[in-house]
Amino acid sequence: MKGKRVQRLLRVPEASFFLFGARGTGKSTWLRAALPGAIYLDLLDTSLQLELTAAPHRLEAIVGTPAPGQWIVLDEVQKVPALLDEVHRLMERRGWTFALCGSSARKLKRGGADLLAGRAVTLAMEPFVSAELGDDFDLDRALDWGLLPVVHDRPGLEPETLGAYVDTYLREEIKEEGAVRKFPPFARFLAVAGMLNGQPLNAENIAREAQVPRSTVDGYFELLNDTLLGFALPAYRPGLKVREAARPKFYWLDPGVARACAGLLRDPVASDWRGTALETLVFHELRVRNTTAGLHRPLAYYRTAGGAEIDFVVETRKRQPGLRPRVICIEVKHAERWQRKWERPLRDLAADGRIETARLIGVYRGARRYRFDGLDVLPVGEFLEELHAGQVF
Repeated sequence: MKGKRVQRLLRVPEASFFLFGARGTGKSTWLRAALPGAIYLDLLDTSLQLELTAAPHRLEAIVGTPAPGQWIVLDEVQKVPALLDEVHRLMERRGWTFALCGSSARKLKRGGADLLAGRAVTLAMEPFVSAELGDDFDLDRALDWGLLPVVHDRPGLEPETLGAYVDTYLREEIKEEGAVRKFPPFARFLAVAGMLNGQPLNAENIAREAQVPRSTVDGYFELLNDTLLGFALPAYRPGLKVREAARPKFYWLDPGVARACAGLLRDPVASDWRGTALETLVFHELRVRNTTAGLHRPLAYYRTAGGAEIDFVVETRKRQPGLRPRVICIEVKHAERWQRKWERPLRDLAADGRIETARLIGVYRGARRYRFDGLDVLPVGEFLEELHAGQVF
C-alpha cells in the first residue's frame, strides 16, 4: 500500500474553501494532488510564518500575479489567524481563489477571525474509508489499527506510528491550541476517554476517573471536537411514549487513535473492544458519506431508559406539520452469526406510528445476507458498498 496514491472522495469546490481535519488525515497530500497548478504557501515554514505574522499585507506581494483561475493554497492557516482579513480583501478586490487548510478552526475563531463571513465553504478531511481503499480495505486491520493514512501507509509499524501520533502530535497540537495549561491532567483524561469510546458521556464519572474538575472535562471534550479528533453522536429524541436517553455518545475519529489513547497498543483487545471499534468504523463511514455526498442528514443513536438501543438513526426527513419524521435505523454487531433478538429495538421503534422508518438494517461480521420481515441483515462489506453507492441514504 505504501507509495500507492488513494483517490479520495472529497472534491474541490468551484469557489474558495476551508479544509479542516486532524493531522495525519492527508490534507496536504490531497491539496497538492487536487490543485497541481496552485501557488502553495506552507505556514509551517517558520520564516514565512514570522513574516506574515508581522505583516499580513505582504501576502499580496508574495503571491504576485496569479494566472486567471489559479488557486492559492495557504496550508496550516491557523498559524496566522490575522491572514484571513487579508484573504478576505484579496477575494473581494482581486477575485483570487483560496484553499485554506488547517487542523482546527478553534484558533482562527479565538483570534477574532470570522471564517470569511461565509464566503468560503468548509470541507472536512477524514481518515480513509472503505470506498477509497477498494481492494486494499482490510476490515480486521481497520478495527485493530484504524484508517489514518499516516498509519495505514506503514504496515507493520502500526503500534509505533499510533504511539508517536498520540505522544507527539496530540501534545504539540493541544499545546498549540493554548487550551490546556497543564498536560498531565489532560493525559489522564485522554486515557479515560480512550477507554470510553462509543459510550454515553457521563462527565461526572470521567472527571472522577481522570481526577480533574467537572468543568474541565467539558472543556477537554470541546477541544477534541474542535480539533476534529472526536465527535459527539446525539441521542435521538422522537418524543415517543417511553423515556429516552438524552446524553450524547462520544466516538473518536478512528479506532486506532482510541486504542492509542487508551494505552492498549501493546495488548490484545477484547471482543467488546472490537465491537465498539466496528461501531466507530461504521459511524466514520456514515459521516464521510453524509458530507462528501452533500447530504448532511442528522445522525444520532436511540436508547430508552430501559436500555433498549439502536446504534445509529439517520433522519432523512424532519418532522413537519402533517408529516412524520422519516428515519433509517442501523444496528451493528461484531458477530459472525445474526441473532433475531437484536432486532427488537428496531422493530419497537418502527412500530410507533409517529415515526416513519424508511429502512431497518442489521450489520454483522457474517458472510450471508438475510431479509427478515422488512429488516435487511448485511455483512459489513456489503453494507459499506451499499452505503457509498447511495443505496442506504
